[in-house]
Amino acid sequence: MNAPLRLTDATFEEEVLESKIPVLVDFWASWCPPCKMVEPVIANLAQEYDGKIKVAKLHVDQNLKMASKYQIVGVPTFILFDSGKEVQRRIGAQSKEQLNQMVIQAL
Repeated sequence: MNAPLRLTDATFEEEVLESKIPVLVDFWASWCPPCKMVEPVIANLAQEYDGKIKVAKLHVDQNLKMASKYQIVGVPTFILFDSGKEVQRRIGAQSKEQLNQMVIQAL
């Protein structure tokens, strides 16, 4: 069972920008009800796409550097990275189908 990877400002570059496979990053906050609502969806995607993409989470209040760098103004924000570059972004709670569509485009 593959759980979403927990990112920090210190691990972001290695785990996301240098990744050989696409990475879906959930920029979230613990005080955000929609973030908690999509948590099971994110966990499910991590299992479903294990080895094909990385699914990761970055707590914006604890990792201000990356939240600022990627101009996160609302949570949750989902950014799909491929070859170290942002290829897609969605803001707000997303359904499994919506997140699947993001991922499928990168595969």
